[in-house]
Amino acid sequence: MKVSDILRVKGGTLFTVSPDQPLAEALKAMAERDIGSLVVMEHGDLVGMLTFREVIQAVVGNGGAVGKTIVRTVMDNAPLTCTLETEIDEVRRMMLGRHARYMPVLNQRTLMGVISFYDVAKAVVDSQDFENRMLKAYIRDWPGADGGEPVQTL
Repeated sequence: MKVSDILRVKGGTLFTVSPDQPLAEALKAMAERDIGSLVVMEHGDLVGMLTFREVIQAVVGNGGAVGKTIVRTVMDNAPLTCTLETEIDEVRRMMLGRHARYMPVLNQRTLMGVISFYDVAKAVVDSQDFENRMLKAYIRDWPGADGGEPVQTL
């Protein structure tokens, strides 16, 4: 399974913010949309990622207030990224290695979407559920499984 499979199911809705935007505005957008991250874009290029982790660190570092902080000063300016062709197992390893909950998906320099650790976990569980159903159907349809001829094993 690849990242493109997740985005196909998830859809391509993207929420971005400018690095020079006030953090308070970014937080308002995150709260209104009930999202945990914003991709930081400047002149059409990905320059960072703003997640609730960076926000909490900034607020705590500023004595509990957002103040006049701008996104650029708190964003992750070197976020993990992947491509549409990246395998889900690799994404899982990357996210676990950096404790990342969100990962922008790029095609060359074009932002294609963002996947979350939840998206990855859901895709893995859905894939395993499908595989389990197929195996159970295979076993159920095994010759002799209906009480007829017993299955001979060597």
